[in-house]
Amino acid sequence: MPALSAGILLFRRDPELQLLVAHMGGPFWTGRHEGAWSFPKGGVEAGETVVDAALREFREETGLPAPAGPLLDLGELRTNSTKIVHLWALEGEVPLEEFAPGTFDLEWPPHSGRFRVVPEMDDVRWAAPDEAERLLTKGQRPFVNRLVELLGSDETSA
Repeated sequence: MPALSAGILLFRRDPELQLLVAHMGGPFWTGRHEGAWSFPKGGVEAGETVVDAALREFREETGLPAPAGPLLDLGELRTNSTKIVHLWALEGEVPLEEFAPGTFDLEWPPHSGRFRVVPEMDDVRWAAPDEAERLLTKGQRPFVNRLVELLGSDETSA
């Protein structure tokens, strides 16, 4: 059974739509740009709701609290054979200058028996939807269109 990850797609209208994307940390992603960014997300722990996991992972991966506001369910995507990602969109601002990512132990090089502490994410930035699609890993790109469609329908029904 695939692992379930949950996360937050933070967005703002400044005045154009921008999405918060984060560059993945660690030596595998060093020097990579396009296809090396993600929305803050991570695994759902036993006994935890998917929403609670999404909010916790946002805080752990960025060091920033998620802004208060309604969560818009963007649903799930199977991003590869071993992972399903469930994202919620949230409109708001965060102080990027306070970005302080969490860390994890990584065996590097693989199977070497040597471990090092690496950041979950090593950069965050705001990106327009077309730029975000280029930056994001392939499996997360469809979430951009889901958000654009959702916001378009919200604005036309308002």
